[in-house]
Amino acid sequence: MRTFNTGKITFEYPNTWEVEKANILANPDCIATLSKGSDNLINAVMFPTATNLDDYKIFMEDAITDDGGVILSSDFTQIALKDAIRLHANMDTPDLNFDIHTYVFIESGDIYIFELRTLDISGESEREFKSMIETFRIIG
Repeated sequence: MRTFNTGKITFEYPNTWEVEKANILANPDCIATLSKGSDNLINAVMFPTATNLDDYKIFMEDAITDDGGVILSSDFTQIALKDAIRLHANMDTPDLNFDIHTYVFIESGDIYIFELRTLDISGESEREFKSMIETFRIIG
């Protein structure tokens, strides 16, 4: 296991995942991008928010269905000693069919969104993603 640390957040990730250079010009809210092969991509963003988990859950579900996605599950959970939204959806585009696994946290006026986009149907990448989220800490 390796440690990802921005000075504001930290989490552990398996050696099979690589930290990519975050494209902060295209997405200034991006705090982490990790990949495992060409079939798995994690993006993490953080930005100030005035919303709460209840309202954001509705917004997120609407955004996915508006983009043609199918929500397979969406619920509130506790992970990393925090309240969170956990969502699983499937997106079918002309080029690709992939699953999205998302965890959302809101703490002290900031929202943290971790999203895995994967073609892995074995469940291994999803389990590794959940293990990373379980180690998520806000440190600054």
